[in-house]
Amino acid sequence: MIGTTDIYNTISQFYTTHLQPTNKRILVLDDNQDILEMVNEVLVYEDFEVHATTDSNDILGVAEEFDPHLVILDYRLNNANGGEICRQLKNTDQFKDTPVIIFSAYLNFAVDYDKYGCDAVLPKPFDLAQLIDTVNGLIVKF
Repeated sequence: MIGTTDIYNTISQFYTTHLQPTNKRILVLDDNQDILEMVNEVLVYEDFEVHATTDSNDILGVAEEFDPHLVILDYRLNNANGGEICRQLKNTDQFKDTPVIIFSAYLNFAVDYDKYGCDAVLPKPFDLAQLIDTVNGLIVKF
């Protein structure tokens, strides 16, 4: 026999794992304008507030001001390394627990993404469903 507590727990688990959290902010940094626009559109459609930029200059200042719940970084940027930006974010009190996803076309054993402290790595090109699943999985914990 299913009790009220069991039903409540089942419903609660469903909402936690399947429904989109709202009012969450995501900072996206990618030097490829096409990818940036696509990611921005998908995340906005999913009801996230997004700050998308191609400019890695003062990205830490932008992050401090925007105060994102999650950060998405390209690994190889024109004038910066997304892994190093991730490490810098994770070394601050403000962002030490903020989930960071790194996009990379360079998924090989020569690059040790764990050393940067990122929470997930997505290969380029990436599947949009995989992006949303990864974002939702990380942001729900935050």
